[in-house]
Amino acid sequence: MRIVAGAWRGRTLVAPPGQGTRPTADRVRQALFDMLMHAEWGGRGAIEGAHVLDVFAGTGALGLEALSRGAASACFIESDIAALKALRANVGACRAGGRVEIVGVDVERVGSGLAASLVFLDPPYGRDLVPLALARLRTAGRIAPGALIVAEIGRGEIWVPDGELLAVRELGAARILVFRISGI
Repeated sequence: MRIVAGAWRGRTLVAPPGQGTRPTADRVRQALFDMLMHAEWGGRGAIEGAHVLDVFAGTGALGLEALSRGAASACFIESDIAALKALRANVGACRAGGRVEIVGVDVERVGSGLAASLVFLDPPYGRDLVPLALARLRTAGRIAPGALIVAEIGRGEIWVPDGELLAVRELGAARILVFRISGI
């Protein structure tokens, strides 16, 4: 697994052993970021200078990819001890520590912090965690008005966001939903 593009292109990322963490594959990240960069609702401004929130961060691949492509900062939320170890190693390997906040708690317990303009949600599949996470992040003030939300769920999962659905892509076992939440 590597950073696909940007300043850290080709940098190898580590993942924890076992099946507890499911990193987003390089080709899926490439397709996702291509979509963000080239869609009429996206563009360079969707990533460059963005404050990114990577929830259920695992290895941090999505947030680090955004930083590599010009995001201003990233907050990673992850509760698994093995994933946190890999995440910290990946942040260190990219020398991104000054632009990163790592919150080692379950998303249900996350406190307030910088509101993100780009939010990645990549929870374990089949547990209906996206709506729960969004509710907590909204309450904590972690989502900026007009933020782009990217949720990766299992291909067979049925969930429709409350807000403006901008894109849906099915890539391998994943369904990626890009939307803006109404009412923020």
